[in-house]
Amino acid sequence: MDDIKKRLVHISACSHISWSKLAEFFKDDTSLCSVYNYSVSELIKTFKWKEKNAENFIKDLHSLSITRILNNYKSKNIKVVTIFDDNYPRLLKEIYDPPWVLYCKGNPSLFSNNKKISIVGTRYPSQYGLKCVEYLTKPFIQQGWMIISGLAYGIDTAAHLQAMKKNGATIAVLGSGINTIYPKNNEEIGQEIAKNHLLISEYTPNTLPKRWMFPRRNRIISGLSLATIVIEANRESGSLITANLANMEGREVFAVPGSILSQKATGTNELIMAGAQLAVNGEKIIEQLQPMLDKY
Repeated sequence: MDDIKKRLVHISACSHISWSKLAEFFKDDTSLCSVYNYSVSELIKTFKWKEKNAENFIKDLHSLSITRILNNYKSKNIKVVTIFDDNYPRLLKEIYDPPWVLYCKGNPSLFSNNKKISIVGTRYPSQYGLKCVEYLTKPFIQQGWMIISGLAYGIDTAAHLQAMKKNGATIAVLGSGINTIYPKNNEEIGQEIAKNHLLISEYTPNTLPKRWMFPRRNRIISGLSLATIVIEANRESGSLITANLANMEGREVFAVPGSILSQKATGTNELIMAGAQLAVNGEKIIEQLQPMLDKY
């Protein structure tokens, strides 16, 4: 790992750092060297930090050893992919706010395959929803597409499991650090993904989950993929955030229609009314995505 990547990982491990603050540092000095010379008062004045946050950041910056950090990651089989690396996902780099660092367990070479489809939906699926996951993912898996989701209960978990059971490939994007898999009951599935597929997070490995992290995580799910398929979602579902983010980034959005009498279908049906494409046949979706895939 070259020096700028080491500095990026080092700075990212400090408290009170955000990607937007990191972007400000990079704009000020593309080598990220100047950060190490800032005083607390300079951070406050130049980058509009709160005093306590600036103090804690400077303390971490000058007490945390990058060598120790990298050795710790290596000992726990954590691979770090930065936005400067050749294997950083090309599709993800195109979104408005890509993460500067991805912490990975598993096989980062999966990033190189652009045939990625996101499957998201309710945490409380019906049997219809679960059958739709199996039906729609089958042709994708058979044709070498990777299934991307967020390891949440319900549709997310079902999508990951279909890929795992049918000898496909899957990437799980966490809303916590990869050493603190959430939800806890999905830890065994997460560990299996980390062993044979790919588990990733933009948060440092020991970061505990917080509510606001999951909507943020959704931009990575949609950003990794050429398209997002939503299977069962009510009006308040986080899956709609993923769908809207995909739409904003110029990616395709598909939704599975449902009964007008079902609360689980209110969100998906309204997505279709707003312009999302019908998800009724996986092979047809693959045909529709081929022109996008050819661009990459």
